[in-house]
Amino acid sequence: MSRHPEMRRYAQAIFDHALDAVRVERVFNRHIQASRGVLRIGEDLYSLSNYSRIYVVAIGKAAHPMASALAAQIGAVASGVVVCPDNNKENGQVMGLRYFHGGHPVPNQESIRAAEVILKALPQLDSQALVIYLLSGGGSAMCETPLDSSLTLDDIIETYHALVHSGASIAEINTIRKHLSAIKGGRLAEAAAKNHPQQVTIALSDVPDNALDALASGPTLPDATTAENCYLIAEKYGLVVEFPPKVREYFEKKLLVETTKHDDAAFVNTRWLNIASNATALKAAEEKALELGFIVQTDNSCDDQD
Repeated sequence: MSRHPEMRRYAQAIFDHALDAVRVERVFNRHIQASRGVLRIGEDLYSLSNYSRIYVVAIGKAAHPMASALAAQIGAVASGVVVCPDNNKENGQVMGLRYFHGGHPVPNQESIRAAEVILKALPQLDSQALVIYLLSGGGSAMCETPLDSSLTLDDIIETYHALVHSGASIAEINTIRKHLSAIKGGRLAEAAAKNHPQQVTIALSDVPDNALDALASGPTLPDATTAENCYLIAEKYGLVVEFPPKVREYFEKKLLVETTKHDDAAFVNTRWLNIASNATALKAAEEKALELGFIVQTDNSCDDQD
């Protein structure tokens, strides 16, 4: 028993307050609002009537609630894809959006199908289209297809198992994922940029705040990591021998292809907004703890442990 009988109640109150601060509907409506046909995303305004098509790509554990929150703002005017966990089935679907239930922490066949559908649709959008990406944690596994089409789903799963059990940080894991994927590391934005649609990413982040391009392995953001980083990470954690033969060959022969970088034309007509992250929850927890009379110190030294 605690010497302070109210400590459990205090801890619960702090936790609940932090959780409420990052509730999807709350943070979404704080940053995204629509009125009289104009959608405000952060400080940017989008007159929806100016676009021939609005295409939504929602990927991650919060994909469905984020898509629902967007639909509540703009109505059923968008088409697109939602890639979310299987347990979202009971929550219904947003009209006009096609749903896939991707695997986590390793991809499944739905993950592959979703990525292929998205990659087929994006290059067909023209310069009068608006693409809205809704990204959240878990997206790396839920939506995936390899850059090398000869890699099988079993190859990908075996690679993911090796990565998530290696002791590497999430940023290190996603560095390697990006360089093997046809959609990660900015390649989704690159695929969409063929006919120059307007692209905007709304992110709900579960990665360290200084590594937003690690969220869902950064499919729509410029990637700062390199193939050389991948080789060093694989060596650091002894990963090469754990990879399936086809993936092992990429590392042994140094065949990885670079991801999409910040100076690529794909990002000329692209915007990004992070609406909530770990920092949002920590700030709320700190506020509640102070309100309850505690002296507060936030320790971030453990936010990227294995």
